[in-house]
Amino acid sequence: MTTYDPSRDGAQMSFDGRMSYGDYLQIDTILNAQTLLTGAHDEMLFIIQHQTSELWMRLALHEMDAARAAIAAGEVRAAFKMLARIARIFEQLNSAWDVLRTMTPSEYTRFRDGLGQSSGFQSWQYRLIEFAVGNRNAAMLRPHAHRPDLLARLEAELARPSLYDEALRHLAREGLPVPAEVLNRDLRGPWVAHEGVQAVWEIVYRAPEQHWEAYELAEKLVDFEDYFRRWRFNHVTTVERVIGFKRGTGGTSGVQYLRRMLEVELFPELWHLRTSL
Repeated sequence: MTTYDPSRDGAQMSFDGRMSYGDYLQIDTILNAQTLLTGAHDEMLFIIQHQTSELWMRLALHEMDAARAAIAAGEVRAAFKMLARIARIFEQLNSAWDVLRTMTPSEYTRFRDGLGQSSGFQSWQYRLIEFAVGNRNAAMLRPHAHRPDLLARLEAELARPSLYDEALRHLAREGLPVPAEVLNRDLRGPWVAHEGVQAVWEIVYRAPEQHWEAYELAEKLVDFEDYFRRWRFNHVTTVERVIGFKRGTGGTSGVQYLRRMLEVELFPELWHLRTSL
């Protein structure tokens, strides 16, 4: 049997002085970013799970920035693809918990002390996502006070309209009666469910054929939050499975803190209207 030679079909085989796959993706940098601090076998799993999650979050932020810009420019249909992609990104993030859950409590305890005070609670990208979608709490800036560059980026996010703010501004431009106090609200504050906003979304949902673009925008937001909620739930169950009710390495109450986060609604009116329709 003749051995197959890809070069005969035109495959490039020589990369001296030329860009290769590894060069373009900076694979050496990525694969040398796992510095194990203990001799525990499962520390590699823990590091890679969190590093890959941060990469997916970077992409989510890239798409979220573009989606907000598109909505603000009135190009809502262009934002639909980006919002759909963000939901799928969180589907990938959900799947990552399945891999981490293969680690048992005894395996985790072999390297947990090596984490020091580090915790996913301190992920600035996760905090940026929370701020970007409207779950804003200025107290959460403090874990980043030691990094002026990150603090400035988070502060800048608090000063700009969230994804939900941009969606509501779009509705107002389309002639829907979004309350003025909502459009002129303090952007740094957390979103608080508003009856007037729910009433506007109910107009959309009661006549989707008349407000199809707004209707589809609403469903894209719900789709994202659906996956985001699943991610939070999987986080809670993974932590409880691995460490029980111990305090988190970053000092939080662990599972109790994460369970509180399950109660947070990003776009509450879009969920509440389902009862009133």
